Amino acid sequence: QVQLVESGGGLVQAGDSLRLSCSASGRTFNNNAMGWFRQAPGKEREFVAAIAWSLGYTYYAGSVKGRFTISRDNAKNTVYLQMNSLKPEDTAVYYCAASPKGNIQGPEYDYWGQGTQVTVSS
Repeated sequence: QVQLVESGGGLVQAGDSLRLSCSASGRTFNNNAMGWFRQAPGKEREFVAAIAWSLGYTYYAGSVKGRFTISRDNAKNTVYLQMNSLKPEDTAVYYCAASPKGNIQGPEYDYWGQGTQVTVSS
């Protein structure tokens, strides 16, 4: 089992920045990638960004590319999501996920965090 704990959410104004963190513990040696997803009220959960753990390849949704940056600290088993130029439409609960079962940008991950709220006011 892998446990994921997110932190860093909050209430900010449009144009501000936030950094989310996700710390992984447990049986992390089988983890090959981690991702961030988000779910806004009344909407489906959507892919935001992902990173391949060993080589560091990154993947982004078109809506956040150029504004968000995903990174990892292998020694700390932690993945980060730096979010710049935030917009009201970025408001959502952000979830960290580990160990994708297939497509790294797809929703099939083995482990999920509890989520952290990000609210962007206009």
